[in-house]
Amino acid sequence: MDHASPHRPAPIGQDRLAYLNAQAPLPAVAAAALAVAVIVTKWTVRRKTRKALGKLEPHHLKDIGMTREQAWREAALPFWVD
Repeated sequence: MDHASPHRPAPIGQDRLAYLNAQAPLPAVAAAALAVAVIVTKWTVRRKTRKALGKLEPHHLKDIGMTREQAWREAALPFWVD
């Protein structure tokens, strides 16, 4: 039975990650594909978290030690900027 949805793909199985780790060094094409997957995932997480940060209420920002201006500045950063 397939549990993947169109909005959230199935997670990478530990067996797949273990297999990749056992194949070190990876073939060049596989290493490049993995590098692309990692960077795209990082960018996606940054985009989502920065978007959420820009929508936080002042009392939530206070809880994490940020001012509204700091949150806006961080939220305005492009996803590719670390």
